[in-house]
Formats: sequence, C-alpha cells, structure tokens
Amino acid sequence: MRIGRTAQAALATVSTLTLLVIYLPLLVVFINSFSTSLSLSWPPPGLTTQWWERAANSEGARAAVATSVGIALLATAMALVLGTLVAIALQRFDFFGRQTVNLLVILPIALPGIVTGIALNNFFRTILGVPLSIWTLVVAHATFCIVTVFNNAVARLRRTGTRLEEASSDLGAGIWTTFRLVTFPQLRSALLAGGLLAFALSFDEIIVTTFTAGSGVTTLPIFILNNMFRPNQAPVVAVIAVVMVIVSVIPIYLAQRLSSADVDHR
Repeated sequence: MRIGRTAQAALATVSTLTLLVIYLPLLVVFINSFSTSLSLSWPPPGLTTQWWERAANSEGARAAVATSVGIALLATAMALVLGTLVAIALQRFDFFGRQTVNLLVILPIALPGIVTGIALNNFFRTILGVPLSIWTLVVAHATFCIVTVFNNAVARLRRTGTRLEEASSDLGAGIWTTFRLVTFPQLRSALLAGGLLAFALSFDEIIVTTFTAGSGVTTLPIFILNNMFRPNQAPVVAVIAVVMVIVSVIPIYLAQRLSSADVDHR
C-alpha cells in the first residue's frame, strides 16, 4: 500500500515526536548519571564517573540487584511451567469454560498494578494467613509473568497445528514422548522469548512489589524509591535507573530477535 507524501511526512513527524517523548527523558537520566551536580540541575555543570563508582561499591545497591534477579528468575521459572501447561490445555483440548479460563489467565496483565497488589496482599495476609516474604513476592510476580509465556506458547501452538503430534500418536508414542520429541521442540524458541519478557517484567516491577514484599525484602525498584529523595543520593539513583533500563532492554531485545528470526525461518 502506498501513501502520499503529505501522509508520509505527517506519519514521520508523529512517529518522531512520539519517540522523543518516550526516549528523551531516558537520555536525560543517562546524562545525569554523569553529572557533577548533586541536585541533577540541567544542563549538567560538569561530567564525572564518581556516581557510577559509588553505585558499584554500594552494598545496598548490589544486594537489591541480586534480590531482583533472584526473584525474576524464580517468577520466570514458575511462569514457564504454568504458562506452558495452561497454553497446551487451552489450545489442544476442548472443555466447558475454556474461553472463561483463557480470559482469567490473561486478565492480570490488563489489570492496574495497584489492584493486583491490593488483591494479592489481602489474599496472602487475610485469606491464607501467610506473612509477606520473598516467596509471596515471587508468586505475585508469577501471576503476570505467566501471561507473556502463555501468549507466546498459544501463538506458536496455533501456527504449528496438531498434525505432527497426531502423527506421533499414530506411530505409538505416548503423551510425554510426543511432548518431549514433537511439541516442546516446536515451542522452545517461543518459550525462551516469553521467558525473557517475563524476566524483564519482573525485574522492574514496583507497584505489585510494594504490596506483596515482606519487610526486609528490597528489590532494585524499591531501593530506588527509598533513596530518590535522600540528600546527595539523586545521582546514584540515576545510575541505578540506567542500569535498570539496560537490564530490562536486553531481554526484550533478545525476545524480539528470537521472534523475528522464527518468523523469517518459517
């Protein structure tokens, strides 16, 4: 489809403005991480790497990174198992309430984070009587991480169809053999992409984390929130924010490349 030059110019202008609104603040944060100003005044009066050194030597920041990575890995592992099983059940079997279950699985990603956080907080503390801890936080993150794995797995299962699985069954293979040799190899790249997205979502989650983390559990977003308004901590917070952006972008980039490569291959 071809569009006129005026439409092309308008589309280019709108796209450029949108990208500037999204990424210009990130560029400002990156530059401020090297600013010599303690209050992050703009433009920076000078440039220095001392804040990166302070952030690297901060035990609190390192502990927060380790906590965030550990929680993200555990939540992603749970999401991979549960998201794959639910995707196979909904895509390969027909049963009463199938569409309702499908809606309930993807709903957490659409709900406001504060609603999910309050609901899970009440569920853990009031209904189950479980004190908030790092494990309640992992479960809370898994609730929305499942969606990314589920969506990737369902999309792949729809594209591949059931012919190879039916052929495997006709040749005498059992359910687990068919899954191991036929279904899983077809799902592998989709699950890897979904897992990378789930990791990125969990790593920088703040709202649900605030409501479901136990006392003493400090993830990197919480560390940033706690130190944002402390004296002389603004440049260090800017450094940590840049690190968060980098850590979040890498899995998303890899997931996008995996999805694109898979489409091109097919």
